[in-house]
This record gives sequence, structure tokens and C-alpha cells, in this order.
Amino acid sequence: MSNHPSTTSRQSLPSLTGGAGGGSCERVLLFPGSFNPFTRGHANLVERALQLFDEVVIAVGINEEKADSHSVEARVASIQNIYKDNVRVRVESYTGLTADFACSIGAQAILRGVRTMKDFEYEMQMADVNRQLTGIDTVCLFAEPTLAAISSSLVRELAHFGKDVSEFLPIRDNKLFRDNK
Repeated sequence: MSNHPSTTSRQSLPSLTGGAGGGSCERVLLFPGSFNPFTRGHANLVERALQLFDEVVIAVGINEEKADSHSVEARVASIQNIYKDNVRVRVESYTGLTADFACSIGAQAILRGVRTMKDFEYEMQMADVNRQLTGIDTVCLFAEPTLAAISSSLVRELAHFGKDVSEFLPIRDNKLFRDNK
């Protein structure tokens, strides 16, 4: 398993849908989250999603109720650094409802990672509401077994106590959390 994000160009991947007259429609997938921090588990989901969609938009949500250890701008910059060579990945921040943001960028689906049954039950409820509100489907990808124990909150806690968290973060990280000791 590689920790390095793919650098596949948009030109090397045939479009997944065809339009009238031989044209193509780009399939966009929204991957929302707080990504505080963006972990190897998140990176694995993006790599797998790129096999299914033409473009993945990683959206760092601004959640007023969460106390984030790093600014949204810093998290966006960190993830952009990871995918700087991949034209099929875009990183943005957003406020408001995820389903509304998905509509605003023309996403066909929302990506959610599932590690446990508890995750699945929560994501199923959110998927039902998002589909009812906007008609946008949710694509759930199950965590790779070797990555299922990794969570952003675990990484934050380990970093808070001065532990080396590099094994939980993508290789091309901008040291946002690696140097947090």
C-alpha cells in the first residue's frame, strides 16, 4: 500500500459517462469533513474514489461548534500540498449544509468513509436527509482494515501529548501535525 497520492492526470482517465455526440460529462464527488488532521485513512478514500469519479473535491467544513486545533486555511493548505500534483483533486473550504455545497459545485455524490457500524448508522441517516433535500446520493467506502483504527481525534490526542503521529499522516504532509509536539 502506498501513502503517496496518485498523480494521474485527467487526460489519462477515460470519462465515466458519455454525453450526446461523443462528449463527456465530468463526474464530481464531494468529500466533506473537518480533516483536523487529514489522515492516511482519508487519503486512502480519495485514492479509491478517484477510481470511480473524474474529480474529487475535498471540502474542509467550517464548524462553529467544534474547537479546531488548526485554522481552516492551514488545513486547506496542508491538503492542497498533498495533492498539488493531482489535477483531479481540488481542495476548498465551505460553510453551511454539506448538501447545499455539493449542489453549488455540481457534485453528483458525497463521499463518506465508514469504519464501524456506528459510523454506518450515522452516515445512513445523513445520506437519507441529503438525498431528500437535494437528490444527491452518498457513496460510502469502507475503511481499509489496516487504517480503520485511525481517526483525526486519535491523531490530535497523540499529538497533544507529544507523540510522533507521522505514521498516521500522508507522506506529503506539510508538517501541520508532524511538528505539533
